[in-house]
Amino acid sequence: MPKAAAKPPVDPVPPASYEAALAELEQLIAHIESGQLPLEQLLSGYQRGAQLLAFCRDRLESVEQQIRVLDDGVLRPWNAA
Repeated sequence: MPKAAAKPPVDPVPPASYEAALAELEQLIAHIESGQLPLEQLLSGYQRGAQLLAFCRDRLESVEQQIRVLDDGVLRPWNAA
């Protein structure tokens, strides 16, 4: 008996922005925490969440690097004055 074709586990399309990734991640976490997802969807949701988290971390590191360049290599504390 032939196996059914496996569907792709996660959406390989990167989010449009940090904010879009964060919003999708928050929505995904809410669905996962609801406990209403079947195991297969839970796994693909976890994989997509890992992708989104990596995207957000990369964007934050990139911005931090840009700030270091602007501040002559010194990361200064944020002063909310």
